[in-house]
Amino acid sequence: MAFVRCRRDPCGVICLILTYFSVFYADYVVIQYVLIPAYSGSVWCTLHGSVFNLILLLLLACHSKAVFSDPGMVPLPDTAIDFSDLRSQSSRMNERGCEGWTVCSRCETYRPPRAHHCRVCQRCIRRMDHHCPWINNCVGELNQKYFIQFLFYTGMASLYSLVLVVSAWVWRIRNEREGDVDKEGEDTPSKHLIVAHYIILLVESVLFGVFVMVIFYDQLVSIITDETPIEQMRNRLMMKDRGSSSSSSSSSSLTPPSSQMSYHPSHTRKPKLALLREVFGRVGFPPPGSVLCWLLPLHSSPPTVGGVSYSALPDYDV
Repeated sequence: MAFVRCRRDPCGVICLILTYFSVFYADYVVIQYVLIPAYSGSVWCTLHGSVFNLILLLLLACHSKAVFSDPGMVPLPDTAIDFSDLRSQSSRMNERGCEGWTVCSRCETYRPPRAHHCRVCQRCIRRMDHHCPWINNCVGELNQKYFIQFLFYTGMASLYSLVLVVSAWVWRIRNEREGDVDKEGEDTPSKHLIVAHYIILLVESVLFGVFVMVIFYDQLVSIITDETPIEQMRNRLMMKDRGSSSSSSSSSSLTPPSSQMSYHPSHTRKPKLALLREVFGRVGFPPPGSVLCWLLPLHSSPPTVGGVSYSALPDYDV
C-alpha cells in the first residue's frame, strides 16, 4: 500500500530523483574532494565523515517515512452514500456529535473537520497542509512530523557541507601560498575539477538550505498558530469578503458576532507546547513525548480531537 500512496505524478517522480541525486552527490563531494584531501590521516576526517553521513542517513530515513507514510487519507465508504437529502443528513450528523464534518463531492464521502481534497492524490487528507512534490505525497496529519524532520536535517546537511567546503577551500588556498601543492600525489584530482565540485556543492547547499529553512519556519508557524496554509488562505478570503461587504452595506453593523468567527466553529486555541506535542510528541515507548524523540522518525499514534479519532466516519445513512 505504500507504493500506492506514492502517486505516479511526473513532477513528483522528478523531484524524488533530484532529491536522492543531490544527497548522494553532496556525500560524494564531501568525502572525495573535501575530507580526504584536507583531513587525510587526521581524526577529523573520520569524525566529520561520520557526523555528515549520520545526518544524511537521518535525512533519508525521514524523507522515506514522509514519502511512504499515509498522510491521513479519509477512508472511502464500502457502499455508496445517499446525498439526495444533504440538509437533513447534515442536521442528523450534528445531532450525533459529528459537527464540522463536510461532504466531498469528488470522493463522494463524508470527511472530518479540517480535511481537504488533494487534486494530485485524488483523496481527502485530514488536516492537509499541502501537496509536496519533493516527497511526492501530501503533507497531512499523519506525516507532517516526518516532513518537518526531513526539512530540519536537509538544512543541517546544507549548513554542514557549506562549512566543510569553505574550510577545505581556505586550507587549499593557504597551502598554495605556502607552496605545499607539490606535496600532493599524482592521483590527486586536478585543481579545476576540485574547484568545480566546490562551486556546485556551494550553490546546491545555499539553494536547498535557504529553501528548506523557509518552509521549515512556515511549518512551525502553521503548527503554533494551529492553522494550515489552506485554512489561512480561506480565512483571509472570508475576512476580505466580509470587509468588502461591510463597507458597501450600511446594515453591516447589525451583523451578529458569530459570522466573524473562523470557518471552523469547533476550532479552539491550545497551548503552543500542546500543539507541538500533537505533531511530534506521540511516540510509542518511554519517555512519551520526549523532546529528543522529536528529532527521530519514530512512529506516532494518530491524534484525537475531543476524544474521537479522526479516522472514524460519521453514522451516515446508506
